Amino acid sequence: MKHLKIKLLIIFLVISGGPDLLGQESRSCVTDLVLSSYSSKVFNTVPVAEDQIELVLKSGIKAPSARNSQAWKFTVVRDSSLAKEIIRDALPGNVIIVISGPESDAQGMNADIDCALVTAYMYIAAQSLGLGAHLYTGPISGINENLTEELEIPEGYRAIIAMKIGNINGSVDGVSSASARKDLKEFVTFK
Repeated sequence: MKHLKIKLLIIFLVISGGPDLLGQESRSCVTDLVLSSYSSKVFNTVPVAEDQIELVLKSGIKAPSARNSQAWKFTVVRDSSLAKEIIRDALPGNVIIVISGPESDAQGMNADIDCALVTAYMYIAAQSLGLGAHLYTGPISGINENLTEELEIPEGYRAIIAMKIGNINGSVDGVSSASARKDLKEFVTFK
């Protein structure tokens, strides 16, 4: 229970702006989590707990959206055979969350950006709970062409991204598993 309270505090800090609440100036447990995160590729078959799935989803809906539309929809896939239809390397116990948004955007709206933000919140929440997370866009066309009814994606919506979450294989360490990152200087121009 104590670990759950700590994890909930981390999620709260992410959502509420973290470092300022703790009186820290430059680093917090949130930035430490982000800086140490990586896209997990090796999962095990230990099922993701229902309360973990719920926390990940609740964290996602705290994401900002254009005009506060919150126009995303989530399909949580726990069924192993359906999960393998979406992502070939999904294992029993893994969960696939398909994030969908409106097919057309009204003026000033962008479902892709809104769904990316909600996915980022869920991705960080999953990692804060000790789970692995991996994002997929490759299977999206197959989902939209063949699985919208089975996944109950609402009329007028399309799948935008899929996220696999699961327990991480204990033999993998995050330092050697993380892909190398480019240097900050390659991305930023200060004026």
